[in-house]
Amino acid sequence: MQLDLSYVRSQFPAFTVPDLADRAFFENAGGSYACAPVIDRLTRFYRERKVQPYAPYAAAQAGGAEMDEARARLAAMMGVATHELSFGPSTTANTYVLAQAVRRWLGPGEAIVVTDQDHEANSGPWRRLAEEGVEVREWKINPASGHLDPARLVPLLADGRVRLVCFPHCSNVVAEINPVAEIVALAHAAGAAACVDGVSYAPHGLPDLGALGADIYLFSAYKTYGPHQGIMAIRESLGMRLPNQGHWFNGETLYKRFTPAGPDHAQVAASAGIADYLDALHDHHFGAGPEPRERAAAVHDLMRTHEIAICQPLLDYLRDRNDLRLVGPAEAERRAPTVAVDLGRPAEPVSAALAAEGINCWAGDFYAVRPLSAMGIDPKRGVLRLSMVHYTSVADVARLISALDRVL
Repeated sequence: MQLDLSYVRSQFPAFTVPDLADRAFFENAGGSYACAPVIDRLTRFYRERKVQPYAPYAAAQAGGAEMDEARARLAAMMGVATHELSFGPSTTANTYVLAQAVRRWLGPGEAIVVTDQDHEANSGPWRRLAEEGVEVREWKINPASGHLDPARLVPLLADGRVRLVCFPHCSNVVAEINPVAEIVALAHAAGAAACVDGVSYAPHGLPDLGALGADIYLFSAYKTYGPHQGIMAIRESLGMRLPNQGHWFNGETLYKRFTPAGPDHAQVAASAGIADYLDALHDHHFGAGPEPRERAAAVHDLMRTHEIAICQPLLDYLRDRNDLRLVGPAEAERRAPTVAVDLGRPAEPVSAALAAEGINCWAGDFYAVRPLSAMGIDPKRGVLRLSMVHYTSVADVARLISALDRVL
C-alpha cells in the first residue's frame, strides 16, 4: 500500500497557509504541524467546554468525556491499559517528576543507567539523582558512529544493583532506531525496569508497547501532530510501586500519580484528535477494522515505508559529499528520517541561507549536547538538522537537495 500524500496533506491546515504552503518544512523534529482533528477539538473545547470537567452539567460532562476519550483511544492504539496512560506539560517535566519518584524508590546501593545518546530530557533529570547519592552509570555510544551497542550495557548490569535503565527509542540527532525490545529484555533479566524516551520515534508511527515491553515510554504530542502535551505510558506493575507524586488523595489512581498539578484540560481533550487522524489514515488506505492496536500498527508501517523512500535520496546525497559529516546511519531503514549534519563550521548561518531558498529548517545543538560532544562535534557550532515525517514529499526532498547544492 502506498501512502496517499494528497489525502495526508489535506488533513493539515498548515499546507493552505500562504506563508507555509510555498515552502518545504524540514523542522518537524522540533514540532510537527497539527492535524485538523486536533485543531478542531482544541477550538471546540475553548469555545464550548472551557469549564471544570466532569461536573453534573452538559458542557462539563462533554469536556470530561473528551479527556477520557483521548486517554482510552491512544492507550488502545499503543497496547497499554487506559489507566496506564497519562498526560503532563512536556516530556521533560514528566521525566523530572518520574525521577523524583525513582529517587525515593531506590534503596541503598542501587543504581540507574543513562546514555550519552539522549536528548537532555531523558538524561538530565536522571543524572541529577547523583546529587542525592544515587549511583548513575553511563552507557556510552560509539564516538565515531553514535551507535548505542546493547553489548556495552551488559557489564553495567552485571552486579544486579541497577533498578532502572533509561535510553532513547532513537536519538534526535543520531536517529538510529535502537532495538528496544532487546534492550528491555536485558534490563528485565537483570532485575531492572526500562524507561524509553520515544519523542523522536513516535511521530513516525505510534509504538506497540505491548510488543516492546517497556515499563515507561514517553513522547511529545506536539511532535506527533497534536497539542503541546507530554504523554507517558507507565506499566501498573511499576507505577503503583513508585511513590505518588500527585495529590495524596489521588494516589490510588495510576494516571494521576505522576501529575502533580492539574492537567491542561483542553490540550488533553484535543489529543483525541491524534487518534482521529490515525484512524482516518487507516480507513482511507485500508478500510474499516480491525482493533485499535492493529490499526495503529498498519498506519505505523505505512508511514515508515513512505519515510524510508523519501529519506534515502537525501542520505545518499549527503554521504557522497566530502565536505560534511553525516551523523548516524546512511541507511534509511535503520533510522528515523531526522538527519543531522556536521558542517565543520557554525551551522545556523546555513539554515538561514536555506530559509531564503524556501527551506524551513534549523541548526544548533537541539538539547543534544551530550551526544554531540561524545562524537567530537562542537555543540557551539551545532549541526544542521533536516527532519521529515510522512507528509514530506519527494518534491520537498528534491527541492532541499537542490538548495543544499547552492548554499553549502
